[in-house]
Amino acid sequence: MCVIETSPVVETRRLVLRAPAPQDAPRIAALANDIDIARMTKRMPHPFHVKHAEDFVVQVAAQDPARASTFVIEHEDQGPVGVIGLFEGEDRVPETGYWIGREFWGRGFATEALEGALVWASRKWRRRALVAGHFADNPASGRVLEKAGFLYTGETRRAFSLARRADADTRMMVWMA
Repeated sequence: MCVIETSPVVETRRLVLRAPAPQDAPRIAALANDIDIARMTKRMPHPFHVKHAEDFVVQVAAQDPARASTFVIEHEDQGPVGVIGLFEGEDRVPETGYWIGREFWGRGFATEALEGALVWASRKWRRRALVAGHFADNPASGRVLEKAGFLYTGETRRAFSLARRADADTRMMVWMA
């Protein structure tokens, strides 16, 4: 029988992926309250206030660890820089999604965090495949997924973005351990 960690911690070269804590809420809100981040996600509202971050921390704490794990991406010197999650969604295999605060773009944090999460997903969560989607107007996210070993499936879906208040073309990608 596989024992599921309720609050896993994943360490990479520069980052620690860990459960969000109540004291993270102001920092998460400060980073996430950026329209250019929110519009590239499905579920993030904009504006994003501390109350949203507090609710997020509570929701993560209530997740069933067999079905979802969400991590704050913490840099050793900079503190929290973003969030990454793995969860069962509408597809037959779990999905991953992530975001990085604007001031930390272009430093490889998203790729490093995703690679760490994938190792954890295959070893500890026992998942052999994950899907991810990135909005077609966010090719940088597509490059992160490709660097981590995801392949484009050839499928584009329409997905609703809360911050955009509209559907957007989403390029679907898959990773297999």
